[in-house]
Amino acid sequence: MKKGMTKTPTTTAPLLNRAIEILEPPVITSPVIFASPHSGRDYPDDLLRNSRLDRHALRQSEDSYVDLLFDDAPRFGAPLLRALFPRAYVDVNRSREELDQRMFSDNLPRSADTRSSRVIAGLGVIPRIVADGHDIYNRKLYYFDARRRLDACYDPYHTALSKLLDHARAKFGCAILIDCHSMPSAGGVPFRSGELPIDFVLGDRFGSSCAPIVTEIAEDTLGGLDFEIARNAPYAGGFVAASYGRPKKGIHVLQIEINRALYLDEQRIARTEGFERLRVAMQALMQRLTKLRADDVWAAQAAE
Repeated sequence: MKKGMTKTPTTTAPLLNRAIEILEPPVITSPVIFASPHSGRDYPDDLLRNSRLDRHALRQSEDSYVDLLFDDAPRFGAPLLRALFPRAYVDVNRSREELDQRMFSDNLPRSADTRSSRVIAGLGVIPRIVADGHDIYNRKLYYFDARRRLDACYDPYHTALSKLLDHARAKFGCAILIDCHSMPSAGGVPFRSGELPIDFVLGDRFGSSCAPIVTEIAEDTLGGLDFEIARNAPYAGGFVAASYGRPKKGIHVLQIEINRALYLDEQRIARTEGFERLRVAMQALMQRLTKLRADDVWAAQAAE
């Protein structure tokens, strides 16, 4: 553990030892919160036992090592929330109700959202497929399996996230969540011939999930480091941005997607030499963002 940093582990049911981890500075001095919901590398035995895929194939769905790109957040007075369980097990960037009836041998409750576009694609809160489209399971699950996972993983993550946002808003007058993700290098293919590949996609749901200054600072910082930036295409922000981003209530969410080609051998799921350069760039980004204060975001909204 780095000096001047505390860890807040969360213990869950026997499915796994810990669901989440929060890296915190001794004193939180910024309204900014960093979160990495898809970089968990702790694969539960029940997933490995019931999957038709090996661990390496399951890892294709990970935002691999994104948490390590941002684990210096406490140096800048901000916490980092990271899921320790894998995305292929539970996807916390989905509604708790986005369940796929095709995966279960018994009936789901009436509250289940079985027709969302993400569920139909096989990417509900309990994913049916991994990122490359292969089915995960060799048999159907029971709803009890889903409920246990949601209780053990989904609920602790969102409870912790809500508490961090509430604390920031109470202490600083606003809360700013930077939701950190990575995208396959294919997602960074330029839209038009002759353009450079996209390095980062900044998703603010077309301005609805955060004050414009948050996106502008991220774009200015990354652009100043010679990265190619796109806004809201092909990723405008997922469930977390849509459900938590309430700028008029003082809660701002910006989703950041990082092109894996910058730091990862996607076939081997191994960090490349670019990892350290990118990590330094993320430190520069964190330094800029954590200087934001409530007056900055409220003033930016008033000017719209």
